[in-house]
Amino acid sequence: MRRAPIVLALLGALAVTGCSSGGGQAAQSAPPASSDAPAAPAGSGASFAVITHGAPGDSFWDVVKNGAEAAGEQYGVKVSYQGDGDPAKQSQLIDQAVSEKVDGIVVSMANPDALEEAVGKAVAAKIPVVTINSGADSSKAFGAITHVGQSEDVAGRGAGEQLKAAGVTKLLCVIHEAGNVGLDQRCKGAEQTLGGTVERLQVDVSNLADVTSKVAAKLQSDQQVNGVLALNPAVAVAARDAVKDAGSQAKLATFDLSADVVTAINDGEVLFAVDQQQYLQGYLPITFLNLYKANLNTVGGGLPVNTGPGFVTKDNASQVAKLAEAGTR
Repeated sequence: MRRAPIVLALLGALAVTGCSSGGGQAAQSAPPASSDAPAAPAGSGASFAVITHGAPGDSFWDVVKNGAEAAGEQYGVKVSYQGDGDPAKQSQLIDQAVSEKVDGIVVSMANPDALEEAVGKAVAAKIPVVTINSGADSSKAFGAITHVGQSEDVAGRGAGEQLKAAGVTKLLCVIHEAGNVGLDQRCKGAEQTLGGTVERLQVDVSNLADVTSKVAAKLQSDQQVNGVLALNPAVAVAARDAVKDAGSQAKLATFDLSADVVTAINDGEVLFAVDQQQYLQGYLPITFLNLYKANLNTVGGGLPVNTGPGFVTKDNASQVAKLAEAGTR
């Protein structure tokens, strides 16, 4: 019962996408609903493939998967979700979807150059593609009909502003995936607004114990580091443990949510989380592809459809916690 009002509200908001910093026209009142009004187009058994660089089992990507499958259930379309962090294997999954002649493909592009050929084959086969999460700068050039995600530059700048207000002057930005352009954009954005020093630390998200060890070692060796910015919720929990192990007073913030992160915010262990509302990155592309197939609708006008950033702090963490437990935040 939660999904329908969410989608209606979001689709209504898309007319002002790209104006998130203010301005825009005032919303017009919608005409009264008519019992004779046509229903939204159904999917008629369409099949859509969602192929991301995050595998099932990851707390972030599981929420994306939940959103895509919820949309598929609502519209009566088939949704298959597959994820692989290896760009070569991700390309193979795209090629496989093209050979299966699916009705649409959703793909995240953490490494756009590695996926350009595969996405190009899908577009050449006249299969509509929606990119999500990463690769917004390449989406239109590759022929995708739209991109759904957040501006990583804008989100990074917002995080930097929040950390500066909290008194952080030297920040450790923890990058957990080598070659992920979006993660570097987050660190660069924070660097632009912090007004202090930002140092990057490369870690491996698949070895969280090592993440804790490396962050703790850095905090112990450089007492001037008084802020840590994680770019992944699992890394944030590992960094929280590192702050404790190092006996540091560094303030910790993160990108993206999990139930553990929300609990840590409530407990005062994490200052805030930048929320890109990844449920929408699964839900909206299936909505858009279904409308494209059934009614030839396109969304965005060549601009990305932004799902964030928002900020989860101690003020609203309790409300978000219930949603995170349900797998929608």
